[in-house]
Order: sequence, then structure tokens, then C-alpha cells
Amino acid sequence: MLKTGDTAPDFELLNQEGKVVKLSDLKGKPVVIYFYPKDFTTGCTAEAKDFNENIESISSKGVIVIGISADSVDSHKKFSQKLGLRFYILSDPERKVIKAYGAQVGNRTRRMTYIIDKDGKIAFVFPKVVPVGHSKEVLEKLKELKLI
Repeated sequence: MLKTGDTAPDFELLNQEGKVVKLSDLKGKPVVIYFYPKDFTTGCTAEAKDFNENIESISSKGVIVIGISADSVDSHKKFSQKLGLRFYILSDPERKVIKAYGAQVGNRTRRMTYIIDKDGKIAFVFPKVVPVGHSKEVLEKLKELKLI
């Protein structure tokens, strides 16, 4: 697992629309990356809904929210459309980014979140996440870290 102060590993993955999202292209803005196990499961649906409900409070301050799982672009598209998601969810079927961020446990993706500062450094790590209410926890931490 990466720790506070580490440089966030760059990546290039496809979002739910099949468009490339590259972390280094987002430099200059704080980024929240949350890793989750699987589209359409109870906890992952709750977490995505939770972020979606609070996305305006987070993104209006210039923060980019990204969800990452090993599910396909097609699965992400259906998941995003069903929930009306207003943020990117990225497909990492080869689990390269999931592994690079220490979110791989066996053959599963661990539910965890990173806050990355404007300079591309890890500002905070949530190694264990409770899906419901997590976005508010992230928002409070962004304020505490003076990233918003």
C-alpha cells in the first residue's frame, strides 16, 4: 500500500464511456480515487450512490472523483447508467493499477480510497472503507487537509 507523501503512480485507463483517463492529465487538481470490488454488488452500489449524492459538494471545489474496479468498460457503462453516476469509473481488467495502489487482496479488489493532492502526491489513505457515508468522510478529510 502507498503511504502519505508518496508520488501517486500514474495510470491510463478507460472510463465507462470508453475514453482514456490519465492521472497525470489531472495534475493541478486534487483527486479522490476509490477502489471497489465489483459493479452491481450491494456494497459497491451503496458506495457509488453515496459518492454520487455528494458529488456536487466535492467536485464544485475542483476535486475529481474516480472509482476503479476490474470490471469491463461495458459493465461500468451499465452500472453508471443505472445509477446515473456523475463521475468517472475506470476499468482495470488487468489489475495493474489495483496492484500498484495496494488494493489487490488475493484475486479480489480491496475497498479503499486515496486522496491525491494537486502535485500528484498521496495526501491521505483510507485503508478500510464503510461504503455508506464514506463520501462525507472524504469531504471532511479534504477540508482538513486544506485541499478544498
